Amino acid sequence: MSARPLPQVLLYTRPGCHLCEEALEGLLALRSAGRPFDLHEVDIESDEALNRRLIERIPVIEVGGVVACELFFDADAVIARLATVEA
Repeated sequence: MSARPLPQVLLYTRPGCHLCEEALEGLLALRSAGRPFDLHEVDIESDEALNRRLIERIPVIEVGGVVACELFFDADAVIARLATVEA
């Protein structure tokens, strides 16, 4: 029996964004509380198109390729999305 891959969580962020830092802390707290997932941070400033598209929406958190929340960290929304990806 093979292990299921962990859900993929992307955090779109940029340096100096305090809301992004809060989102990261919230995601790490969820993972510490027993919600397993792979977390990848994406610096929107590394891509001009991404920066233009997301600059006024960050932090943006995608779970399994679907936006779970943006502008602020919503633990309930992330947990709900993780549940659909894990099912």
